[in-house]
Amino acid sequence: MDLLLEKPLESLDKDLTFTITGSKSESNRLLILKALYPELEIVNLSNSDDTVHMQEALMSQKNHVDIGHAGTAMRFLTAYYSSKKGLITITGSQRMQQRPIAVLVDALRSIGAKIQYLNQEGYPPLKIDGGHINGATVKLDASVSSQYITALMLIAPSLENGLKIELIGKLTSRPYIQMTVRHLQSIGVTVNWSKQDVVSQKDIQASSEVIQIKPLETIINKSLTVESDWSSAGYWYSWVALQDIGYKLILQYYFKDSVQGDSKLSQYYEAFGVQTSFDNNQLILTKKSDKVAQRVVINLVNEPDQAQTIFATCLALGVDAHLTGLHTLRIKETDRIAALKDVGSRFRESVIETTQDTITLTCEPLVQHDEPVVIDTFDDHRMAMAFAPVACRTSLLIKDAGVVTKSYPQFWDDLKRVNVNITEI
Repeated sequence: MDLLLEKPLESLDKDLTFTITGSKSESNRLLILKALYPELEIVNLSNSDDTVHMQEALMSQKNHVDIGHAGTAMRFLTAYYSSKKGLITITGSQRMQQRPIAVLVDALRSIGAKIQYLNQEGYPPLKIDGGHINGATVKLDASVSSQYITALMLIAPSLENGLKIELIGKLTSRPYIQMTVRHLQSIGVTVNWSKQDVVSQKDIQASSEVIQIKPLETIINKSLTVESDWSSAGYWYSWVALQDIGYKLILQYYFKDSVQGDSKLSQYYEAFGVQTSFDNNQLILTKKSDKVAQRVVINLVNEPDQAQTIFATCLALGVDAHLTGLHTLRIKETDRIAALKDVGSRFRESVIETTQDTITLTCEPLVQHDEPVVIDTFDDHRMAMAFAPVACRTSLLIKDAGVVTKSYPQFWDDLKRVNVNITEI
């Protein structure tokens, strides 16, 4: 499905209220915990494809599981199946079979897990003979993906001796680990997270941080509520940034003391004139100023999923940007750095330079193009939604627009509510 997005009517509705699905990051963590502790109840679970795939896999009685594009599910389930008795094969889409998982597999093998690669070494699909974990200490590279660490943390309280996780190198996406800690603690798990000095920079076994998780038999909190997804809120921050002063949107079920790292959007979008406020778990976004920064420099090492959204906002407003800390984007649904350079270069007002982990954008304020700008999504939900607000400035042709179901199934319906003209091509 391809969609043509055209500039909204001059008269835009204000003070609209949206309810965004629960955070898939939180939902997927809690689903693993529920599988380990069935008495746990989850409120406001995400309806995203990733979470649906996770639910289906955990409920399946089959010994072969296909999780499609769901990278989080692949990583969390690899650890989960390794901890539970049984023989199972786990695979995914063609892109999923190109996404590395060796760091996690090596860590699990080091504590007794029996995992076999069925095709290419270091990549799914995997054959797992579960129930053989016997080690209590594991080391792994903390700089690659926080999901590897979380996968180990989630199964740790179900292991006989718990788990001591020694992190090697600089931790990436720290807020996601903090989220995992918060959820574990909320059901009664004892988690100790400490730092220690690295003995030698040349000593690859030296660990700078240690997470110690003790075993848990019975949970103390049997009902947890999932906050709405802050990653998806980013698209509405971008939308509000592109409106006139006074424009306001309200998003339901957001918490001021959020455990989601992407809640830092409230700080980042001040540079684009957007004010954030809260009222009874409602997130209120208001365009307060038309004076925006001329250039932003943002390290997104802890919020990499916002790179595409912030990039597109800058592109539309003509704000120069230097975004860093993006090394994990190379192994997402697509190589997101390459995708941004490709698609961003189609806007004639932009000049884009990239490195392995940075994007530098130099541009003028966006004007209406003669023809719709084609936005290839590369099987990546965030490419579609990050660029969609740019329809405020020029028409867009979103290719394979159905990809948004991965995280925000009702996105196009919500965009119609703010008067964007959407036509299926």
